[in-house]
Amino acid sequence: MAKRYHQAILVSCEIPWDEDGELLEDTFRQEVRATLKDFNNLYIFGTAGEGHAVTNSRFKEIVAIFREETDKDDVYPMVGVISLSTPLVVERVGIAYDIGFRTFQITMPSWEALNDVESLTFFKDVCGSFPDARFLHYNLERQKRVLLGAEYQRLEEAVPNLVGSKNTRTDIRDIVDIATHTSEMQHFWGEHGFALGCLFDECSLLSSWGGLFPTKTKEYFGYGVTGQIEKLFRMLAEYLTVMNEFRATYAGLKRIDGTGDKMRVRASGIDMPLRLLSPYQGADMETYEEFIAVCDRFQDWLG
Repeated sequence: MAKRYHQAILVSCEIPWDEDGELLEDTFRQEVRATLKDFNNLYIFGTAGEGHAVTNSRFKEIVAIFREETDKDDVYPMVGVISLSTPLVVERVGIAYDIGFRTFQITMPSWEALNDVESLTFFKDVCGSFPDARFLHYNLERQKRVLLGAEYQRLEEAVPNLVGSKNTRTDIRDIVDIATHTSEMQHFWGEHGFALGCLFDECSLLSSWGGLFPTKTKEYFGYGVTGQIEKLFRMLAEYLTVMNEFRATYAGLKRIDGTGDKMRVRASGIDMPLRLLSPYQGADMETYEEFIAVCDRFQDWLG
């Protein structure tokens, strides 16, 4: 059965802040343009993009700029919305909708884990408010409940414009469960899970490293799309080795996702500051220099 969303590599664009927490517009535009040289499915305001931390006015400002840069043929931009409040999710989707976007990424409110009735209500309230828009569910542990196959099957039947999910699950049991319970949703797996997902159904790649490894990322994705399973898993082993080397430089910081993501953007050649919005800490320059030292060891993976 045809999927509700096309198969793709999905990458995020992080937001650069100055010392006062204001947007560095030129740097942001440069980042989006650089991303579009390699990928045409991109989004803002996931966890790494600090969608949890921005005000409505800043959200609107950045979404408008993102629209200007991505309003092109064969480009598929997506806006993320993260909030504890369903009405605020609807309000922010409405802001981006009015600016021109029709594809959104949402996560469930996380003050307390939603039960089955509450999760269905959330998706119906949000997705039903914009019936001509498409929604991708960001399925992460921070929402206090990870959805698995039976829950997605129920949502797929009840919410026609819920087109897919974004998962960083690594447990093969979770991946199999999600992949085998739905027929129309397009599931985006992180680098760890993509190869496994390809064994069971058409799926897509959520790439955290695409900006730094665009050529290798497209090669990895291509093996999955074309069913070259042996090459796919051999490359997964390489990918895991390289990612682990980089992550070891900042794992001890125990900081939020944007820490590593902003180092990757900066290492790719964009003048991305490492700072995050208050109260969160980004990486320090010493850590970044250790990160760059790993780049020197894996030059064949860069670019």
